[in-house]
Amino acid sequence: MKKAIYTLLLLTGFAVTANAQGLKTLPSGIQYQILTPNTGEKVKASDVVTFHVTQRTDKDSILFSSYKMGQPVKVQAQPSRNPGDLMDILPLLAVGDSAIVKIPVDTIFKGNDAQRPAFLAKGGNILCTLKIVQIQTLADAIAERNAGVAKLKAAEGTQGDAYIKKHGLVTKATPSGLRYVITKTGVGPYARKGDSLMVHYAGRLTTEEVFDTSIESVAKAAGTYQQGNPYQPLTFVLGVQPLIAGWVEGLQLLNKGAKATFIIPSAIGYGEQGSGIIKPYSTLVFDVEMVSVIPGKHPVVKPAVATKGKTPFKKRPIVKKKN
Repeated sequence: MKKAIYTLLLLTGFAVTANAQGLKTLPSGIQYQILTPNTGEKVKASDVVTFHVTQRTDKDSILFSSYKMGQPVKVQAQPSRNPGDLMDILPLLAVGDSAIVKIPVDTIFKGNDAQRPAFLAKGGNILCTLKIVQIQTLADAIAERNAGVAKLKAAEGTQGDAYIKKHGLVTKATPSGLRYVITKTGVGPYARKGDSLMVHYAGRLTTEEVFDTSIESVAKAAGTYQQGNPYQPLTFVLGVQPLIAGWVEGLQLLNKGAKATFIIPSAIGYGEQGSGIIKPYSTLVFDVEMVSVIPGKHPVVKPAVATKGKTPFKKRPIVKKKN
């Protein structure tokens, strides 16, 4: 078995070396080679392209993999806008094509080297492998999406219930539809809008797939670890930074040291739009830990004042007398 694996690695290494020798160069400096050219129709402007992509550093560290994320990338073909993007490569490809793309780090961060992360060496490259899965006209892609969204909307009602039953959770619910379990009690005052918070979290779909986390061990276990990500508690002022409504509500149920699981329906999550691998009408599960709560300026809510016989307008409305 070991010998077979070693032979496979040798063959793979030979293939990559041979391919590297046949790379072509675009005016932008990006190099590429189409590995499995097909005779089908190529990508045209405004087409919606579905493809798998893996991005690596020169040292073979994986930066991103759509395979690990569990679904291919979908983009609309358009003129290149950013140095080092893949828009100049897509029109060269047809369904079924695979390609290697070599993007100089200096091209991506030209004139903006201060934004270059330390793990991307100056003078180095990002190596991408692409596999085109589907090419659609914009109209066909929109029609497919609308049909899919309708199915997702119809199916959402059972997602949260199935997850809760599977994990044997005993949840409480709020009028908004948020369901939650406090798994560890905290100390001190509860979070309020205006407070500065530090929160560790792991976000999952009800299928158990992790889509985001601040915890390195969770990312590695889920196969979503990204080099260069600091993996530290999220720090923000509640009510100032934009958050999904389910988080804003749920975090106010916690104080320092508390841990909880939130089951968040799409109405107070990412709604009918979704986000990244979060599909429209997705119920989400968040395991959260309130690391710290630093009291801040809280919004002042003035009590309503009774106005007997008075109008709430600054000026009384003018009523014309009848002649």
